[in-house]
Order: sequence, then structure tokens, then C-alpha cells
Amino acid sequence: MSTVQPFLILHVEDDPAHAVIVRRNLAGTQGGTRLNLVKDGRAALDYLFRQGVFCDPESSPRPDLIVMDLRLPKVDGLEVLRQVKQDAGLRPIPVVVLTTSGAERDIRDAYAMGVTSYLVKPTSLQEFTQMMDAFRRYWLELNHLPSRPSPL
Repeated sequence: MSTVQPFLILHVEDDPAHAVIVRRNLAGTQGGTRLNLVKDGRAALDYLFRQGVFCDPESSPRPDLIVMDLRLPKVDGLEVLRQVKQDAGLRPIPVVVLTTSGAERDIRDAYAMGVTSYLVKPTSLQEFTQMMDAFRRYWLELNHLPSRPSPL
């Protein structure tokens, strides 16, 4: 008997307030979206490469989408992006940068490393919520991604 796997988002965010805004707008939406949060770049790499506390594939399944900040503790977001896009198994996973930095260099560097999309967090809560609503609609309702392979 086949069960439908929820759409899994790995959210990499060190700001608790921003994490709450994203969770409120994405977790538990249509189709059973699941959001896994890690709070720094080292934890993101450990999760994605299944190292340390994330070595069990059952508790750290491959995400369908990675949403991450750039300014992260321990390992910077651009370094996380670089390592993800250099790995053949992780490369196909779309990565969306969701950050406060609108610096042209950050945007250029992120796209040069293969980011799928780059979003700058608005400073107003209302605008941030509206942006996340549009993000949710696009990624979870309109966009089509290839099916995940069945777990082994």
C-alpha cells in the first residue's frame, strides 16, 4: 500500500521570529507540507549529508526544497549552497535564499552557485507575511517538481 509523502522543506534560519513567520505560512498547508528547521549552516550540512545527529534517513529525509538564510552561524549560507550544488545527490534539490541581504554581490554570488531563487525579507511583518503567502502558493500549489524516489 502506497502512502503519499508530505512535501518536505528544510528551513535553515537562525532568527526565531523569522522562523515563526515562515512556519505559520508553510507548515501544515495543503498536501501535508512538513517543515524541518535547523538553526545554523553546520546543522544544515549535517542534515543534508546525514552526519552526526542526522545520520538516520528516517529522521532526516531528503527535502523537496531548501529555504535558507545567507547570514548563518557556524557555516555561511553561501558555503552551504556551494556544497549542496557540488554534490550530485543534492544538486537537483531547489534552493531558495530567504535573507535580509539585498546586496548585489550576495545575489550575484548565490546565482553563480546555482540558487533557484533569491528573496529579500521585507522589514514589515505584513509584507513578510504577504511574501510568504505568495511563496507558498507558488511552491506548494503552482510549481511542479519531479517525484521523489521511494525510500529504500
